[in-house]
Amino acid sequence: MRSITAKPGIFRPRWLAQPQALQLGMALLCLWLLVALLSPWIAPYDPIAQDAAATLLPPNLSHPFGTDNFGRDILSRVMWGARVDLQICLIGVIFPFIFGTLIGAFSGYLGGVVDTFIMRIIDVVLAFPFLVLMLSIIAILGPGLSSFYIAMALVGWVSYARLVRSQVLTLKHRDFILAARSLGYSHARILLVHLLPNALTSSLVFSMSDCVLVLLSGAAVSYLGLGVQPPVAEWGVMVAEGQSFITTAWWITTFPGLAIVALAMSFSLLADGLGDKLGERP
Repeated sequence: MRSITAKPGIFRPRWLAQPQALQLGMALLCLWLLVALLSPWIAPYDPIAQDAAATLLPPNLSHPFGTDNFGRDILSRVMWGARVDLQICLIGVIFPFIFGTLIGAFSGYLGGVVDTFIMRIIDVVLAFPFLVLMLSIIAILGPGLSSFYIAMALVGWVSYARLVRSQVLTLKHRDFILAARSLGYSHARILLVHLLPNALTSSLVFSMSDCVLVLLSGAAVSYLGLGVQPPVAEWGVMVAEGQSFITTAWWITTFPGLAIVALAMSFSLLADGLGDKLGERP
């Protein structure tokens, strides 16, 4: 009889600990990518086309996800919304990842006054709640996706900087770095060629988990009217538009809400599987 063992200190469903988590996460993410790429051809209706004769229809054969109060097909809007929300995840993560990785690497490698100064900036940013600080920046810049991306870049880099800095502080005293210094390699070469590639593992794993945070933040900002503006099909906007009909037309908010959960689950599985594969926990 096979024994069942659990990793100490980690409380999670046992199936998440299996190697299939990585494959399942990649499969779900690829499915969403296909939906986003092919939505102009596979979506049954125009996502912003209104039909006054088909308002608030429940799910049926013609409209599998029903219609909203403007007669727009929910299934088509969910498909087109995947394009916007995947874009939010990609752009909302890549800039904080690049900026935070470089800042953390320089901070950990140079040390001294530079490291102290950067860490104090990080402490100031972390002193404010993430969502409150992000909403404040968006309110100053004005609603829209551009403001959201700027806010994410200004707030989200600190997590990557701390992760990479901690890795660099450990790696810069390893034998291969000492050997590189003894060979007379420049600081730029040591940092960019030898240190940074070895310090990226934890940041790569964290970026997959960060996609979930960015997705939920983007949906929340759009729900509050500060992100994507109607009539663009975006899941957070769709949830906000359907909140007045939650008791009479549940499908308006349910299906975009389930789409948010499904995409977030794909990133979570990918992060968990990637963490197991690389020996890092997200």
